[in-house]
Amino acid sequence: MKKHIFAICDPEAEYARNFMDYLNRKKNLPFEVQAFTGSESLVAYGKEHRIELLLIAEEAVCGELRDLDIGKIIVLTEGVGSAEKSPYAGVYKYQSSAQVVREVMACYGEEASVLPVQSPVLKKTTEVLGIYSPSGRCLKTSFALTLGQLLGKNRPVLYLNMEEYSGFDSLFGKNFPANLSDLLYYVRQGEQNLTARINSMVQTVGQLDFIPPVQSPLDIRGTPWQDWICLIREIMLHSPYETLILDIGNGLDEVFQILDMCGRIYMPVLPDKMSCCKLAQFENLLRILEYPQILTKIRRLQLPFHSELEKSDFYVDQLPWSNLGDYVKELIRKEMI
Repeated sequence: MKKHIFAICDPEAEYARNFMDYLNRKKNLPFEVQAFTGSESLVAYGKEHRIELLLIAEEAVCGELRDLDIGKIIVLTEGVGSAEKSPYAGVYKYQSSAQVVREVMACYGEEASVLPVQSPVLKKTTEVLGIYSPSGRCLKTSFALTLGQLLGKNRPVLYLNMEEYSGFDSLFGKNFPANLSDLLYYVRQGEQNLTARINSMVQTVGQLDFIPPVQSPLDIRGTPWQDWICLIREIMLHSPYETLILDIGNGLDEVFQILDMCGRIYMPVLPDKMSCCKLAQFENLLRILEYPQILTKIRRLQLPFHSELEKSDFYVDQLPWSNLGDYVKELIRKEMI
């Protein structure tokens, strides 16, 4: 099964080449990328191949495009108001490649009703790793971010934080324009092009992709478990990600249903009396509710604390190089994740 074509056309050869190189380095885009520096070569290619998505410089737009089989055309604009001259959606050219991609995928996702239904992506089976603990203050999220960054060096990895309070705006020092709440809205609406929506929201730290978490705990508590299952299955079936890391909080509806979807569950634990009692209650509840299979997936972890990073402005980026990073590297080697 061939991938859809994402074509870039820009007379600035260096821009076209650099942008194509960026797309080829991204592991989360389910496209084959083709770059052109002129409309003639683009039109000649388009007569022989269907182009699903075309990103084209304003000066390269020509009448022959109307005769080609192109799913969506987006124009690279160079200034405010220039997009008004074009019948096509526009994206400002001179911004970061990551932001251009997010805006392009947002435009692409809006055309879900006219685009072809996505076919399953050819890839290895997506491994779903759950990070969960009934105890608090056990480095659960730090472990998940460390694991994701290290695994992301060798494969496409997506991280979803499913906690009521993630603190990511403060952690990364920025406000994200779109987050998991928006994605869950599209799930509820039966969106047919969720992969494009995901790609329009993806942020990256190191080589780990993540969807910014919800800002309100109500979006976690008010989401039925069926919607979470739908989203997880969509990522497994239609995205190129080979590993999905779920940072699971206790506010989820039917948390055991989510845990049951995970191939492995990493559970940071603490040695104190209260933490052990909470863990015992959790495991007993699994048996009472007839989820004994979840117990076989759990790997208990006592994680090393890393106080040397606590005041760092680059906390997340430095996690792979910390004591916790060394611990996770050894875990990856032993578990062959």
